Amino acid sequence: MQENIGNVGIVGCGNIAGIYLENLKKLPGMKVVAVADIKPEAAEAKAKEYGVPKALTVAALLADPEVGIVLNLTIPAVHAEVTLAALKAGKHVYSEKPVALALSDADAIKMLAESKGLKVASAPDTFMGAALQTCRAVIDDGLIGRPVAAAGFMMYHGPDSWHPNPEFFFKRGAGPMLDMGPYYLTALVSLLGPARRVSGSTSIGQAEREITSEPLKGGKIIPDTPTHLTGSVDFESGVTATLLTSFDVWHHTHAPLEIYGTEGSLQVPDPNNFGGKVMLQRHDEKEWREIPLQHAWAMNSRGLGVADLAAAVREGREPRAGLGMANHVLELMLAFEASSVAGRHIEIKSRCARPEALPKSSFGGTPE
Repeated sequence: MQENIGNVGIVGCGNIAGIYLENLKKLPGMKVVAVADIKPEAAEAKAKEYGVPKALTVAALLADPEVGIVLNLTIPAVHAEVTLAALKAGKHVYSEKPVALALSDADAIKMLAESKGLKVASAPDTFMGAALQTCRAVIDDGLIGRPVAAAGFMMYHGPDSWHPNPEFFFKRGAGPMLDMGPYYLTALVSLLGPARRVSGSTSIGQAEREITSEPLKGGKIIPDTPTHLTGSVDFESGVTATLLTSFDVWHHTHAPLEIYGTEGSLQVPDPNNFGGKVMLQRHDEKEWREIPLQHAWAMNSRGLGVADLAAAVREGREPRAGLGMANHVLELMLAFEASSVAGRHIEIKSRCARPEALPKSSFGGTPE
């Protein structure tokens, strides 16, 4: 398997596939050798557009000996199913977020991967980009002192205004927390380490929503999962973070993410992106100042996690976006609603290592 570890087979040729197909061509040692989709015409179209040699059925792709890594870009409801099938076929896997929708499925993936000596990683890999790696350096260098608190806000009026088929975002297994929470919580865990408990309150802001995007404009959606979730995360390090994710807010003025320390404050740009402005204000400074990005990959670089997975297999280490952090983040996300229903803190059972920082130049990239 080592000789073909850079050969990627993509399962799922929807909206997100294009950026992976574009970026993986630029990453040294990586090559997409096959694509598959439950709609054969979708796979054929992507193969033609991006020059991929093979458009296959899902079963044929999983059986293809040329494929070293399966890139799982299916809808969230079948992430676990496809990942488990790929592991059974002897492939390493990189999954879009979230890694699963239930902790039992995440545990099953972990057990199967370990039993077969395979590695699994999961999006988001935005924490590996220039902005969040620069924020990591700011914290590790002590520029804000010891972190004591954090606040994150992901609020807008929902994907029914832009997505071509948005209904699944408002159904069980989705909502703003499972859709966008992975970016915020992965960023926080990568910067601050693992968490120990969560408290949350949740609601459904509108009993019925009207689709305003094409081609389903005017259609109705009945949400059956919370569309507004807010609460706090207590980290093992002692940091308490406030997090709010919502599809029910038209406008707001909050920064996406901030970290507050004993010596100053750090503004972290949108963790859904690889770049952005990193702003610092220490206790003895009168104004915020921009910190130049110190690392590579400031543009949309989805695919870095796949390259890091391949490197991890070659080097015999855990991927930075590995199952430990992915499963921990899933448990955190699910705990917000669980806490709201139970009316109490939810203790987090899993723990993970804080992922290793990236070198300033990695995977053939240089600071941009």
